[in-house]
Amino acid sequence: MSDHMKRLAAPRSWPLKRKVSIFITKQSPGAHSLEDSMAATIVLRDMIEACDTAREAKRIIGNREMFVNGKAVKNPKAPVGFMDTIAIPKMNLYYRMLITDKGKLTIVPISEKEAQWGLYKIEDKTVVKDGKFQLNLYGGKNILIEKNEYKCGDTLKVCHENNKILDCFAFAAGSTALIKEGAQSGKVKTVKEVKVIRSSAPNVVVFTDDTETIVDNCYIIGGAQPAITMPEASE
Repeated sequence: MSDHMKRLAAPRSWPLKRKVSIFITKQSPGAHSLEDSMAATIVLRDMIEACDTAREAKRIIGNREMFVNGKAVKNPKAPVGFMDTIAIPKMNLYYRMLITDKGKLTIVPISEKEAQWGLYKIEDKTVVKDGKFQLNLYGGKNILIEKNEYKCGDTLKVCHENNKILDCFAFAAGSTALIKEGAQSGKVKTVKEVKVIRSSAPNVVVFTDDTETIVDNCYIIGGAQPAITMPEASE
């Protein structure tokens, strides 16, 4: 895998000017895909605009002043991706990485309190030692629980500091979903029902506006209302 990337070849989800320069910093392999994340230096310089150059961004990271999901970033190429919280306490800057209704990555200003927790979709779960259950969450996070009380597809509100589960938003009728993939990428809709397909085909989600998509494209972000601060709609 190459460590270099030309701006013209960057994923269309990256909100970058294409002809400013030839190359752009490519993120290191991590918990997010290439399309769903950007390198920490690019987030600092081009999205947050906390500095003017990549050298200044590396200095901020080297001084352990940038925190992603409550942990100090050490690698300038570390991937910062969808649903990650970004905090720079010295500058009093707090953001969450989301996508716009045009399918572009964006950072949304949030409060210091909101930056202390994240929303994590349950992608899988397994039984481990002593009969406990391990929840495999979006973004590479794993949590051990005593009782099997959550389902795959549900979203957990988790405190960054101690991994404590603060709330759970079930993938069910009435929940608010952010469509992450597909033709409706970036749209926020209310779930009407989930159609279970008795075949190898994926289950289908029907929304209150009668549009549909597959279950894997959806990310539950709240109950009747989004639990997070959302980006403003594009013109």
